[in-house]
Amino acid sequence: MYGQTTVLESGMSTINLTADAFEDTIAKDGMVFLDFWAEWCGPCKSFGPVFEEASEKYPDATFAKINTEVEQELSGALNIRSIPTLMAFRDGILVFSQPGALPASAFTDLITQVEGLDMDEIRAKIEAEKESESADA
Repeated sequence: MYGQTTVLESGMSTINLTADAFEDTIAKDGMVFLDFWAEWCGPCKSFGPVFEEASEKYPDATFAKINTEVEQELSGALNIRSIPTLMAFRDGILVFSQPGALPASAFTDLITQVEGLDMDEIRAKIEAEKESESADA
């Protein structure tokens, strides 16, 4: 959480997320959006301002950037093969994961969709899938 506190104090709306704080960050209630990027990536640079602007419009959500060059082990564990990759979590559940930079309107639409999810329904589906898998085993 060290990086989060430091970055928030500097006035930015996005946080730089490290492997150490990853689990705690995605497990919290509410919406968490992750931007996997690298300094050398052109599309990442064009998506950066879109991500930052959204973080200012939606202060109740967490917006975190993960530098794939620095966090290679975390990126590998999450099977990040193309950047930028955007992930969205809601109440600790991964609800979206897709490579590619989104235009601002599409990202706003995604945020609205994640915000409108019926999480009780999603939890019920996950539970049903788990029960189905254990019945098959």
